[in-house]
Amino acid sequence: MSQTTRQRAKLDAERARSKAFWHQVLHNLRGMPNELIPFSAVKQLHPKSERYGGIKPIPIQKIVGSVDRYRDFDHFFLPRFQHTLDRWAGIRQAGLEGKELPPIQVYKVGEVFFVKDGHHRVSVARNAGQKFIDAEVIELNVIVPPDSNDTVKDLIIKGEYAGFLEETGLDRLRPGHYEILFTVPGRYDILLEHIRTRQYYLGLNLEREVSWPEAVESWYDRLYKRVVDESREHRILERFPGRTEADLYLWIMDHRYYLTQKFGVDVGSEQAARDFAEHFSPFALKRVWQRVVQRWRGE
Repeated sequence: MSQTTRQRAKLDAERARSKAFWHQVLHNLRGMPNELIPFSAVKQLHPKSERYGGIKPIPIQKIVGSVDRYRDFDHFFLPRFQHTLDRWAGIRQAGLEGKELPPIQVYKVGEVFFVKDGHHRVSVARNAGQKFIDAEVIELNVIVPPDSNDTVKDLIIKGEYAGFLEETGLDRLRPGHYEILFTVPGRYDILLEHIRTRQYYLGLNLEREVSWPEAVESWYDRLYKRVVDESREHRILERFPGRTEADLYLWIMDHRYYLTQKFGVDVGSEQAARDFAEHFSPFALKRVWQRVVQRWRGE
């Protein structure tokens, strides 16, 4: 029996390696990421504390990263390199022979997991269609948790979001606030500048010193939330596929400033939002291009 299971295990290992190769080819053609997330990227999320979560079954589909072996396996935990296959086949053979394997060790961040020890066990189990695997869990507490589909870039953005929440205290001042996530990094500094500007002008209007928490609340209630509510009412985000409400907020505020300079009067966020969507959505730009082509053809 051991000879048969050994051969089958080696064959399964080669098939898994072949599958990983073709997955990589397909993802390259589509321009899609196909890597595990390195656990070092979790530092971007500003972890607050950790606690021991015990040994429990965890869903394999929620394992998205690795502490130190993230280059050896692809996004689907398939083995990427030939030198890992002997270990892979050994784990597979042990499973075929009914041997009990020890729990893997993982970090839990939000609802996803990063493997500390047991990468080959995860790879073999997932390749075999197993849904759960026993794991010794250490849980990290973060303000902005990652999702199972996040990339490293997504974690960088969420890390910036966590820093923004720490600096503003918005999650404490407005529990349940609208999520503020961008599609590109480097935007939260602009939001902080909006709040500082709000603090300055609010102080002039009220003729008193305005605290930072008061400025944050006023910015969120009177600017950010209002723009998002108006955008939802007119379903403007639907005209910008792949973007977020936070992206839209910055665009609308910039467009509001442009229109105010153009007409010499503040047009308000709602008119700015509708005008921006009318002139700058991909569908509007497509119509403009079609008219340009028609004129060029003399139609």
